[in-house]
Amino acid sequence: MIRSQHAPTFLICAALLLVVGCGDAQSNADNTPACAPSCQNADLRRQDLTLANLGGANLAGANLDGANLDGANLAGANLAGADLQGARLHDSNLTDANLTGATLDGAELERANVTDAELTDAKLGSADLREADFTFADLSGANLDHADLSGADLTGATMSKESLSAALLTGTVMPDGTTHE
Repeated sequence: MIRSQHAPTFLICAALLLVVGCGDAQSNADNTPACAPSCQNADLRRQDLTLANLGGANLAGANLDGANLDGANLAGANLAGADLQGARLHDSNLTDANLTGATLDGAELERANVTDAELTDAKLGSADLREADFTFADLSGANLDHADLSGADLTGATMSKESLSAALLTGTVMPDGTTHE
């Protein structure tokens, strides 16, 4: 039995997570697809959302602590302020996702596509970001302390005031295109 203060929201979101794709659906005023699920502030802790199609979904403020999102499509999703601590996002698509102020401490984003994503003020401390693609992502003010960025691609990424204290950067392609040794 699911015990959560957001149980009705969880059930609605669970049904919406079955969305297979939007096809040629029209977009709303905020540019999210008309069929995109809205699970704002949903409690989805420790849920298995492997391969879920959440492209364009509104998951702002959602609690996805420890959730399994391996291979999930989160392209264009709004995850602003979401809690993704310890979440698994291996091989996930986060292209153009909004992760402003999201907490991803200890999350696993190995080989994730985070191209053009907005990660302003995101918390990625101790996150596994090996071989992730952050091409042209905005990491302004992001905390990457103790993160493993080995083999990650940061080409063209915006990085100002970010914290990289004790981060692993072996083989990381830096924003200017140079590779860190």
